[in-house]
Amino acid sequence: MHQHPHTSTRTRTGTPSRTGTRRRTGRLAGLTTALAAVIGLSTLSGPGAHAAADNPYERGPAPTESSIEALRGPYAVSEVSVSRLSATGFGGGTIYYPTTTADGTFGAVAVSPGYTALESSISWLGPRLASQGFVVFTIDTNTTLDQPASRGDQLLAALDYLTQRSMVRNRVDSSRLGVMGHSMGGGGSLEAAKDRPSLQAAIPLTPWNLDKTWSEVRTPTLIFGADGDTIASVSSHAEPFYNNLPSSLDRAYLELNNATHFTPNSSNTTIAKYSISWLKRFIDNDTRYEQFLCPLPRPSLTIEESRGNCPHTS
Repeated sequence: MHQHPHTSTRTRTGTPSRTGTRRRTGRLAGLTTALAAVIGLSTLSGPGAHAAADNPYERGPAPTESSIEALRGPYAVSEVSVSRLSATGFGGGTIYYPTTTADGTFGAVAVSPGYTALESSISWLGPRLASQGFVVFTIDTNTTLDQPASRGDQLLAALDYLTQRSMVRNRVDSSRLGVMGHSMGGGGSLEAAKDRPSLQAAIPLTPWNLDKTWSEVRTPTLIFGADGDTIASVSSHAEPFYNNLPSSLDRAYLELNNATHFTPNSSNTTIAKYSISWLKRFIDNDTRYEQFLCPLPRPSLTIEESRGNCPHTS
């Protein structure tokens, strides 16, 4: 397994920092300080606790291992269907979004299914990602036989619809967008990133594409492979895709253990955990999630191997 010279495979979880308190004088001062602390804690406990002064894009409370592995994050989620008839350049789909408007706008990601598959095959990602503070658009393609280049165009068309025409367009920050996809949809997410360098994150899931070289990509990219994939074997697809991304790019490769080509089609904690962390880190610029990406995750019951450029620079 190739390792970047600046990477490690040790896992690390964040621990809250503690600061000393100044000596208080007088009972009134003590009560005032205690009251302020209680108010502060209650304010920080909800999903609206975000936006450090140096990063206005932070959304949600500080993450933990359990919070990014949970079936749902801190945000309540609503959804709206987009008819194929009202869509232009893609096959319609479902938009999942945080219900609250108190936190301002959110970053967004469009997700494409694979060859012969429907939106339902990747729909589990919608509420799972949206509940962590993203607007998520899981789409159907124009036809189930569309090839990766077409799926890439459709992902971009879906993002354009989301930011320009959808009923939730005012909830989306159009400068902070990403793409995901399974199989040919994963190959399509690479095509989309190549065609639109302004994308902030790309996550191909057991991707398939005849094009193996992606030196044009400027979007931070996390590729998931599966050790038991007999349709898009990692040796022919995921690994060369990763290896042929620019070496200077923030990139990662995570090979799922005891997994198949179709593992991304059902709820999967490992895929969710690292996808959430990648999207948070690069769409939201939220370095609180760096701890789950660098050092690289160690091989485990669910991870065969991992590669990547650590620490991340963008």
